Amino acid sequence: MAVLTRWLLGSFARDSLFENIPRLVIAQAGILFAVTLVTLQTGIYQGFTRSTIELIVRSRADLWITSKGMLNLNLTPPLNFTNLEQARQVKGVQRAEALIVWLGLWRTAHNRLTLVTFMGIDPLGQLFAPVSFAQGKIADLGRPYSVSIDQNSREDLQIEQPGDRGVIGSLPARVVGYTKGTKSLVFGPILLTSLLNAKAYISSPLAANLPCSVAKPGVECEPVQPSFPPQLQPLATTDQIGYVLVQAQAGMNIDQLKQRLATALPETQVLTKGEMARQTQTYWEQRSGIGIVLGLGAGIGIVVGTVVVGQILYASVSEHLREFATLKAIGASNWTIYGVIGEQALWMAILGYIPGLLLSLAVAEAIATQGIVILITPFSAATIFGITLLMCFAASVFAIRKITQVDPATVFRS
Repeated sequence: MAVLTRWLLGSFARDSLFENIPRLVIAQAGILFAVTLVTLQTGIYQGFTRSTIELIVRSRADLWITSKGMLNLNLTPPLNFTNLEQARQVKGVQRAEALIVWLGLWRTAHNRLTLVTFMGIDPLGQLFAPVSFAQGKIADLGRPYSVSIDQNSREDLQIEQPGDRGVIGSLPARVVGYTKGTKSLVFGPILLTSLLNAKAYISSPLAANLPCSVAKPGVECEPVQPSFPPQLQPLATTDQIGYVLVQAQAGMNIDQLKQRLATALPETQVLTKGEMARQTQTYWEQRSGIGIVLGLGAGIGIVVGTVVVGQILYASVSEHLREFATLKAIGASNWTIYGVIGEQALWMAILGYIPGLLLSLAVAEAIATQGIVILITPFSAATIFGITLLMCFAASVFAIRKITQVDPATVFRS
């Protein structure tokens, strides 16, 4: 009998919910809006914070030697090049490589300036290999005055094909390949180049607008590209770098090696890869304010969804007061009746969540082609489903309050 009663109540819950399809569609639209907004907002936040540490996480370095004033990956006082040689002499170090990170200006062939992040690496190195190449290869960066850019940054830098050029400082820069997955909302377009090229670009003063090859009135300016200078100069002991990346010998205790390096290089700080990632991520989480902005948007979505679902459930209950009064008159407990409303809320959560998640995944896939990461993980998807359930169950409170005021005697009145 109890099973039959529960089945009848479940059938009543579904029938009363689906009998008015237009109203149900409105409710599902509200939930879909809330789910999509919350999913995208949290996905953008996770993608943003992930992008701040992606280059660090992908590196093969066990330890990062940085300046004590380092704030994040692309905002740090320089180190002296001699720190690289000193690190290589420490017992337990298998390999040490230099990394130069520098914010600079890229001048397009048409005299438009763009803020970019230059990363000077050893093209033959092994520790900083954070990218895959869509075209070209990392060894190409060893050519004089050569750079690689992310394939999604070509429009920003006005590059149409490999071989096209821009200007850094007053020196030419030839694009020799395209990387994948390096475009970031934080760093802007990232240009990879060799340490020798980076040294030349950093020391090159910013040139004025490129001179025109045509100076006649009414004739469009065609900028003259600078010629390639003589041979590049190797790094000297007086040169500056951004980081020293260290790989420990097999079986070496990382904490012990960290202490040895800190003792050998007292003017620096030595961080594990995890510590370096956390410091960079924390900086952007606390300084950017993006969490507050995205959290506000997600909160608005939840409020809108809750109000819409609450109104629909309240209207549904109002139309079936006599049925609920009948249930109370024949002895159904309040919790039994509340279960009817809860089942309706559950159906609305499921039917609104699934299309909302699918829409969010479609948007994330479309946006990814622009180099913007919206990170939707299984954990975040499950969490948002939980939020959707809570939203719908919270909305059912409006309907439950209406039921508690129902007098069972109503069923006997004409």
